[in-house]
Amino acid sequence: MTIQPSPFMQSLIDLAMVAGREIMAIYATDFSAKAKGDLSPVTEADEAAEKVILAGLKKIDSATPVISEEAASAGIIPEASDTFFLVDPLDGTKEFISRNGEFTVNIARVQNGKPVAGVVYAPAIGRLFWGEGGIGAAQGKSDGDTAGNWQQIAVRATPDDGATVVASRSHRDQATDDYLKSVKVKSLTSAGSSLKFCLVAAAEADLYPRFGRTMEWDTAAGHAVLAAAGGKVMTVDGEPLAYGKRQRGYDNPGFIASA
Repeated sequence: MTIQPSPFMQSLIDLAMVAGREIMAIYATDFSAKAKGDLSPVTEADEAAEKVILAGLKKIDSATPVISEEAASAGIIPEASDTFFLVDPLDGTKEFISRNGEFTVNIARVQNGKPVAGVVYAPAIGRLFWGEGGIGAAQGKSDGDTAGNWQQIAVRATPDDGATVVASRSHRDQATDDYLKSVKVKSLTSAGSSLKFCLVAAAEADLYPRFGRTMEWDTAAGHAVLAAAGGKVMTVDGEPLAYGKRQRGYDNPGFIASA
């Protein structure tokens, strides 16, 4: 079934694709990485993509504040209102460095604590997902310039023979392994970046548990796609994962993403 994004959503899609081209231009070079203050890696691709996205969002909606990973790491965090953007210009920097292709551009719009629109673009593997409240979620293949023939996606009921689980490739922990002992698991796949949310949204997986630390910009775009596809993201306390948690420094508690 085909589906079309709103003009606003299309503007976010176009922006993500421009950022993706910046990233892929650097991906083709002998790039280097450095460590940030929290010892997580950053490359010139992260910084180039963020520059493009911040400039683009200013043109799309200059009145709405933007919280973006690299700017936040430098201490630049605007006062967020009820509506704001969350950006991870290159989610999965470790995947980028290892050149496995599982990295994404994440752009999301949050309203009243909920991600209401989001785009997740994986330029190295040519997959793009978007989700928009009131319209739905879709995926498409991209050649780096255009994405067309949007295919609507929706979550599925967990099959009787067990769940297909996606877990972090770079951040697997004991808490995840303990949780999986309580679930009927058919298969377990590792994947990088926010693609894990999108695989659940596209009915290619059923569960994505994450108990280690994540930041709001890591999850908002994928969460928006999953929510628009009929899924949910719940904390380990059984509450919906919310955004705008300034008092926590915009980090997330553990969560489970599912249909």
